[in-house]
Amino acid sequence: MSYLEYNTKRMPAGLAKVLYLNWPLVALLIAVGCYGVLMLYSIAGGSWFPWADPQMKRFALGLGIMFLVAFVPLWFWRSIAGVAYAISVLLLFGVEFFGTIGMGAKRWLELGPFRLQPSELAKITTIMALAAYFDWLDLKKVSHPFWVLLAALIALVPALLTLRQPDLGTAMLLAVGGGVVIFAAGVHWGYFAALIGSGFALVATVMSSRGTEWQILKDYQYRRIDAFMDPTLDPLGAGYHINQSMIALGSGGWSGRGFMEGTQARLNFLPEKHTDFIFTTLAEEFGFVGASSLLILYMAVIAVCLLTAMRTTNRFGALVVMGVVGTFFLYFAVNMAMVMGLAPVVGVPLPLVSYGGSALIVIMVGFGLVQSAHIHRPRLPS
Repeated sequence: MSYLEYNTKRMPAGLAKVLYLNWPLVALLIAVGCYGVLMLYSIAGGSWFPWADPQMKRFALGLGIMFLVAFVPLWFWRSIAGVAYAISVLLLFGVEFFGTIGMGAKRWLELGPFRLQPSELAKITTIMALAAYFDWLDLKKVSHPFWVLLAALIALVPALLTLRQPDLGTAMLLAVGGGVVIFAAGVHWGYFAALIGSGFALVATVMSSRGTEWQILKDYQYRRIDAFMDPTLDPLGAGYHINQSMIALGSGGWSGRGFMEGTQARLNFLPEKHTDFIFTTLAEEFGFVGASSLLILYMAVIAVCLLTAMRTTNRFGALVVMGVVGTFFLYFAVNMAMVMGLAPVVGVPLPLVSYGGSALIVIMVGFGLVQSAHIHRPRLPS
């Protein structure tokens, strides 16, 4: 037993939990959040408004929520996992009938003074539901087709409802995040090989449905795919985003143009500069060095979380941590690939950096669950 663990035995439970917090993870998250506030301040031309000040307040709220979630024992989160999942699915159904339309999609619910995006909530509740499911399921049944099918349905129901909004990026995160939990639970790799093969077939089907009565994606989503394949086909239309993004990335060079000196964002050439394409602003102002430093922070967050998963003997806690890690990785990997022209533009924000409320709070709730697994893991007796 370490000196810290020995002394926390003699402290009040609340204080002991504070000391048991994974403080390196807290420091890393704050560092990433500072990147976001710094870039939003720069994009606004050296002003705290309209983005940096609200983002800073939201991040502070997110930290508070993370601590609150962290101090609640894992058994509580496991006990409400099914209910939380059911509520998120009902809210997604509610979007179908009562949702608010914004930017060509119906993704939000107006709840009095609050605007809720249920698909963001579903990212966490789906992970919790799958973790609780595999924690309950006998290990001998993990790879049985019937039980695997039930797990797949848990992941696919919110993903399909989100795809109908339409929100391809979030639907993808929901499906793959659930897949990470299923894989971490020990399901046989053959299912995933079959899934990958089916994925290629699905892509072929989606592309062949274009222009038919049974077209699967929206027209603007196909245009994004075209722009991904060849941005020069429509440089002022569907290819505009990626063309301007590539200009910003290339002009940053090794060390960048300098803080608040990026022309693509300051002169409004770059659309969505404060949300989906904020990484290009960072790369233009701070160059390869600045962009790489953010990526290193992201990888450090993942490494710390994976260490927590390996040390957690609670199966539910370990699976939740793996699900959160997988979703977090997909967030920044897809966003960075998107703005570099390596993936289609699907509207995935850069975690803890892009301006926004729902995604930031949900990510911090996820890290609160990671902290809960860290705090409440069994420790050696004296």
